[in-house]
Formats: sequence, C-alpha cells, structure tokens
Amino acid sequence: MLDSTSASTIVLLSAASALILAAMLYPSSFLRWLQRKRYQYEVTFSLYMLTSTEKIIFNSVLFLILSLFIIAASLYLPEHIFIVTKRMFYYFSGDEENLATANNAAHQVLSSATQFVKDAGQSQIPGGALAGPGRGLVDV
Repeated sequence: MLDSTSASTIVLLSAASALILAAMLYPSSFLRWLQRKRYQYEVTFSLYMLTSTEKIIFNSVLFLILSLFIIAASLYLPEHIFIVTKRMFYYFSGDEENLATANNAAHQVLSSATQFVKDAGQSQIPGGALAGPGRGLVDV
C-alpha cells in the first residue's frame, strides 16, 4: 500500500514523463505552446523590463516558494483531507462508537429509573403501574 508521499511522487514523475513524451512526439506545436506560455509569464509579471540578473533572482525566489508550497501540500494535504472527511462523516452521521456507548448508558439509566419507579409505585404512588419509560408521574 502506498503512502501519500509515494503517491504524490509517482504523480509528479508521471506528469514530467508525459511532458517529455509530448515534447518528443510533437516538437513544433509543443515548442510554440511553451514559447507562448513563457511570453504570457513575462508579460503578466512584467519580467520583460528587468535585467537578466533581476529575472534570475525573481525566478529563483518564485521557484523556491512554489516548490516549498508543493512539497508541503504533498506531505500534509492528504492527511488533512482525511481528517476533514472524518469530521464531515461525524457531523452527518455521528460517531458510531460513541453513539453505541451513549445508547448503552442511556438504556442502563432508563432501566434503573424504571425499576425505581416500579418499586416506588407499588409502595407509595397509587398510579405506579402507569409510570414507565417516557411517561411522567402525576400526583393524585
């Protein structure tokens, strides 16, 4: 069974392999697409007006931030999604283990209260036979 780190590594390597395969199979259209994306990147961030040293510094900082973000997401996001899914399941259906424990405790309390009412009803309360789970006692 794969853990989340191995799975994300496999996904990233397969995406890189697909890009390399596409570059080898369709070089002209793929290169035109890459050139268009590079042009859009430079125009969007106004890199065309920077010197080459400034471009290297900007791209290095951007690469560092993006790589740290991708590494953090691949390490911590699967566990976070699992925790959020468990919480959503709890909110929609309740925790089954705690629910069973609460039901057992409530049943024990009800049975002991019913037994107490029956015992008290036979000796002191005239309408004790009518008192049961869910029914209130009325003084006559």
